[in-house]
Amino acid sequence: MTARRLVRRTDGPIIADVRVPPSKSIANRALICAALADGESEITGIAPGDDTTAMLDCLEQLAVPVSVTQRDGHHVGLVMGGSGSLPPGPMTLHTKLAGTTSRFVTALAALGNGPYVIDGAPPLRARPMGPLHDSLAALGATIEPAETWGHLPVTVSGPLRGADAVVMPGNVSSQFVSALMLIAPYIRRGLRLGLSTELVSRPYVEITKSVMDAFGATDIEITDRRIHVGPSSYFATEYQVEPDASSASYPLAAAAVAGGAVSVRGLGSDALQGDARFVDVLVSMGCTATVSARDTVLMRRRDTPLRGIDIDMGAMSDLVPTMAVVATQAVTPTRITGVGFIRNKESDRLGDLAGELAKTGAKVTVEDDGLLIVPTDLLEGAPLATHHDHRLAMAFGVLGLVVGGIEVMQPDVVSKSWPAFWDVLEAMPARGL
Repeated sequence: MTARRLVRRTDGPIIADVRVPPSKSIANRALICAALADGESEITGIAPGDDTTAMLDCLEQLAVPVSVTQRDGHHVGLVMGGSGSLPPGPMTLHTKLAGTTSRFVTALAALGNGPYVIDGAPPLRARPMGPLHDSLAALGATIEPAETWGHLPVTVSGPLRGADAVVMPGNVSSQFVSALMLIAPYIRRGLRLGLSTELVSRPYVEITKSVMDAFGATDIEITDRRIHVGPSSYFATEYQVEPDASSASYPLAAAAVAGGAVSVRGLGSDALQGDARFVDVLVSMGCTATVSARDTVLMRRRDTPLRGIDIDMGAMSDLVPTMAVVATQAVTPTRITGVGFIRNKESDRLGDLAGELAKTGAKVTVEDDGLLIVPTDLLEGAPLATHHDHRLAMAFGVLGLVVGGIEVMQPDVVSKSWPAFWDVLEAMPARGL
């Protein structure tokens, strides 16, 4: 693994036509649905990152036949579903560093007789999963942690008997909600999930609903405090995964901070992902954009300053590191709110992000549910740790385009979602030092 990467500062605008990877979030949802469906599904756009690889490895362990081939520049997966049945354990399902995969696979395992051990790399073991484990236990699963309740490794055994209602907090992680929704058609009485707090990252839950609908599970209702999924089943289908809107934030941010124009192909106004609305945020800061049904182009004249904004990012929390980096280049302060729950992502995406940016001289204050970024002209290069977090690494790469001497430590962590990121970043400037 590469220990560090010096980002080359650009002395000119960004001029780029970028194709970002398919959405790993959507691909992993589609893979779960296809694994449970009756018959063979074709999924076009299997993301190349570590999260999707971890999902494919777990499905292979569960005897779900999956083959991935290249076709017209896309990774296409053929998945033979098991009609809702899983082979009995014992077996171990290793999810590496993939938080989404670990949550979805834990829920999937609860449909089988087990025992299934779900485990991950040490940083993933530290991430909290208590609300998901509590809910699966309430639905009838046997949940046995190896050490601490609510953390990996955990042994899961089904089957699920269902419950009149299950309650979990909605402000911790939408992945817990999505994990339960994905398996809900195969719970005898479906799922009636009450949320004790307001639902965060609701766009991701809406994505889950959309993917489930494409595979034939249509009895789904989502409100701020209640989720209902009726019992049914998935059918095999052909599914196209759209480009990853979270990944698109980095080339779009590059044009915002350095000036120029970036086009992201395949991601436009028809996108399912809430993160695709990040282009509107950049426009509110002083950029201009052209968004068609299928493509997005973002531009900023280098003589037009970026303006700071106040923004609740609870619905696009994965983009907080990107937003913070853009905010360091604005001429007025930016306050990010609504994201206190991201302290338990791959990293502490508030404390770790603020601490690393401070090494460059940035003025970033951690608040109760977000960040305050006050611009300064005194930023300088520094080695920045990524804390096992691909989103910190890519955001720091964008910063390095406009602040000379930025070194990103453990840069290969980007393989989690965009293995080719550094090559794409290197090619974006129209000219460089």
